[in-house]
Amino acid sequence: MNQINKLLDEYKIPMLIKVKQLFNNDVEENVEDKLIAELTAKNIPIAPGNRIAITCGSRGLNQYIPVVRTIVNFVKSKDGIPFLVPAMGSHGGGTAEGQKKVLTQYGITEEAVGAPVVSSMEVIKIGITDKGLGVYIDKNACEADGIILYNRVKPHTSFRGTFESGLIKMLAIGLAKQKGADATHFLKYENMAENIVSVGKISLNNLNIVCGVSTIENGYNQIAEIHVSCKDEILAKEPEYLESAWSKMPRIALDKIDVLIVSEIGKEISGTGMDTNIVGRFHTSAAAGGPTTVKLGVLDITDKSEGNANGMGLADFIPKYMYDRIDFTNTYLNTLTSTEPSSSRVPMVLDDDRRVFQACVKLCGQVNNDDIRMVIIKNTKYLEEVYMSKAAVEAAVMPIMTIGDYEEVKFDEKGKMILF
Repeated sequence: MNQINKLLDEYKIPMLIKVKQLFNNDVEENVEDKLIAELTAKNIPIAPGNRIAITCGSRGLNQYIPVVRTIVNFVKSKDGIPFLVPAMGSHGGGTAEGQKKVLTQYGITEEAVGAPVVSSMEVIKIGITDKGLGVYIDKNACEADGIILYNRVKPHTSFRGTFESGLIKMLAIGLAKQKGADATHFLKYENMAENIVSVGKISLNNLNIVCGVSTIENGYNQIAEIHVSCKDEILAKEPEYLESAWSKMPRIALDKIDVLIVSEIGKEISGTGMDTNIVGRFHTSAAAGGPTTVKLGVLDITDKSEGNANGMGLADFIPKYMYDRIDFTNTYLNTLTSTEPSSSRVPMVLDDDRRVFQACVKLCGQVNNDDIRMVIIKNTKYLEEVYMSKAAVEAAVMPIMTIGDYEEVKFDEKGKMILF
């Protein structure tokens, strides 16, 4: 690598300044009280002794523990018997133990929320779509007396439709476990918008869904809205929630970015490790949008992702340190289930973070260093504070505030970025 490093050493990294981005800040001040009020008003059909499965996904949701605990307590107030079901398709390495561990990492345990986690990869086939796809549901949830769906509603990273990430996707993919997720993805993302509705409708018609709990987060990852939908309201209400989620989501304040550095990717951040809508890179033809990003470097994988580097294929460069942390079994299992191998293709691997920066600078297409619109973000979930070059600050298309002075990017003795 010495020859490569010598070549890259010629390229100077622009000086950067900390920037505070300003987003939608609608917030639900008392989530637990609002949720209890909505659950009570909907007259949720839970009889004494009913075993009620509550779905828990693999994303890091705002107020995850309080929301789940509130749902659990509501079921108990009706003399029902609540239990939690990991609803995350093939995540957690596609094993019952792995999926339970994912929830534990978020603090979702019996001790914290008051109900046991019942984890299994066993499914029951409950139907078949008009395109021949099997419809599968977690066996424990299927055999319960009722199911409460809980998920955040947001734009999907890989397809566009009336329904994207939310309760219908939770039914069609999350609660369907490995086998069902594989079936729903089988016709690829170009057909996903249609497939999740077909699978979701069959699930709604064949399962005792007692209600759905939907959250919408603002630009600072706080709960802006929380809604309870009766079974027969889910299909009508979720498109409205998705529209609201689109209006509240954060972004990077540029339409064109010459160099974007993402400090970390991970499954708790996004299904593709980083939100494609934020970075403007997509691994399918079924979605588009976001900024034009000329060169993209990714520096690490979060610990919670446990080596699952799905999404690294969107990047141009990664450091060797990140490459050494990749668990290819977890990554490829995820990719084979979601059907799009481009998301797990390995980018060019360079010695360290500094070389990733320099390679992006070299190939970003700007002759003058002062003209490079460079942005560094911690990840695509936390975008309030980012770092920008002077050219990027001047090109901002939404309100931002600079903090401090322009400084050089610092690296430690191993070439690892010191910033976040």
